[in-house]
Amino acid sequence: MKITSLLAAAAMAATALAMSGTAMAQTGVTTVHSCATKPAPGYAACTALRRTDSAARSFSPAAPSGLSPANLQSAYKLPTAGGSGQTVAIVDAYDDPNAEKDLATYRSTYGLPACTTANGCFKKVNQTGGTSYPTGDTGWSEEISLDIDMVSAVCPSCHILLVEATSPSYANLGTAVNTAVRLGATAVSNSYGGGESSAETSYDSYYNHPGVAITVSSGDSGYGVEYPAASRYVTAVGGTSLRTSSTTRGWTETAWNGAGSGCSAYEAKPSWQHDTSCTRRTVADVSAVADPATGVAVYDTYGESGWLVFGGTSVASPIVAAVYALAGNFSGTSVPASLAYSHTSSLFDVTSGSNGSCGGTYLCTAKTGYDGPTGLGSPNGTGAF
Repeated sequence: MKITSLLAAAAMAATALAMSGTAMAQTGVTTVHSCATKPAPGYAACTALRRTDSAARSFSPAAPSGLSPANLQSAYKLPTAGGSGQTVAIVDAYDDPNAEKDLATYRSTYGLPACTTANGCFKKVNQTGGTSYPTGDTGWSEEISLDIDMVSAVCPSCHILLVEATSPSYANLGTAVNTAVRLGATAVSNSYGGGESSAETSYDSYYNHPGVAITVSSGDSGYGVEYPAASRYVTAVGGTSLRTSSTTRGWTETAWNGAGSGCSAYEAKPSWQHDTSCTRRTVADVSAVADPATGVAVYDTYGESGWLVFGGTSVASPIVAAVYALAGNFSGTSVPASLAYSHTSSLFDVTSGSNGSCGGTYLCTAKTGYDGPTGLGSPNGTGAF
């Protein structure tokens, strides 16, 4: 079968999944967290949600279930070319020994150019930049596969740097972020988090890299703030439900009810945030698809059997990191998160949906303009990044 036929079949299956998202949400979408949901103090958990219902299982490699690269490029009006010379780093804990092999399957299935160690596109290191990798972990490997697949989907020409922390402690994950920047990453995605604590500001220096886009998932437990999304040095990425529609855009988004949001208990408000009901840092800044019912296709074989469908704000963070890389215009900006606040016309404003109870305020309820669950909105091209 020709590649074009494979791509057409994959796109049709993914679009059907997106169109049927509402029905599936009512008729048996089930998920499991890839990582522990209640990490110990000083530790984080990944924010990947794997679909376990039969509708999410693809038995045809030619047509994986879940949103495809073409779907994401269409929904967010992204160029199919760009990102050359940019490196997007993925920071996760533990080792995925099948990462490069699984990435090759994902990219070849969708007709994306090869991204390998041999051609210089892909590189995997430990948290200090070496090649003595940490212990393997099947849960975090799902997160790794999800992250590198989403960067590939949005920015096929970007180089990918996978930095594996020894453990999911903030000290080790933060060391991995520093290594990613030292090795030349222009954007760094972090799909993990944990509850806020008075100690969190002591970790902020790990995420303070002027001119580098540091994206962080906002969490998958609904209304409430997680760290490091709360850090004033990062772009906190919320989550949406993304479905096809008859609108001019061709897609519609609502706030996903699992996305994290709210007012930080400890982090100072950055100068570029001006919402009125939170005197400290407000989460999120921007958003992208995260609802498992409208989830994305991912290929993973370390503990799994191949094609899977994932949701969670773990999807949204690497998507936005890759959009920053496509844009390539943030290196002179101290905190790239600030760019969206002065370029709101280049975002799709998400105006409906809620992620919890907060008295009906914008902190948990989508509305015109800024709100907690979706921030200023989702990418409409690259102009806000």
